Amino acid sequence: MAIDLLNHKLDRAFDHIDAGGNGVVEREDLLGLGARILVGFGESPTSVTGASLVDGFDGIWCVLAEALERDGDSGITRSEFRTAMTLAFVAGDRYEPVFHPATVAVAELCDDDRDGEIGPKEFRTMLSAFGVAYDDVDEAFDRLDVAGRGVLTVAELVAAFSDYYRSDDPNAAGNWLFGPL
Repeated sequence: MAIDLLNHKLDRAFDHIDAGGNGVVEREDLLGLGARILVGFGESPTSVTGASLVDGFDGIWCVLAEALERDGDSGITRSEFRTAMTLAFVAGDRYEPVFHPATVAVAELCDDDRDGEIGPKEFRTMLSAFGVAYDDVDEAFDRLDVAGRGVLTVAELVAAFSDYYRSDDPNAAGNWLFGPL
């Protein structure tokens, strides 16, 4: 059951990256996701925050390729993506040094006014870049806002990313990061 949940979440993550829907993700696809996030927030890829996101996503790609023992130019299929994500970030030791900083970069971009909080509008902008259906965004935000304050902290969003990509708990709040499973 737990493996099915993680595989389902990883398949959904694959679909976020595979914007063209050709069944293979490449480095450019992952960087394209980063570019969509940057454009949504009007951030330059050369700003400090933008460069952190680009570097973070590029680091994720390098670790995925390394987990599959390939060069970074080869495409990755859905099943290979599951394998690489599991080896490197779920069961492996690469989440904290590589994936975590990328999630921090995304969360910090969502905090437009740098007050440590992310409102529904910023959350919607982020999820739009991931291709999440408009109707799913409000429910996802409400599920992640466990305190019911109407905002998420940067730390809460970073924790939601960790839950989504690493937790096999079917009740983890982070499972709602991209809407209902």
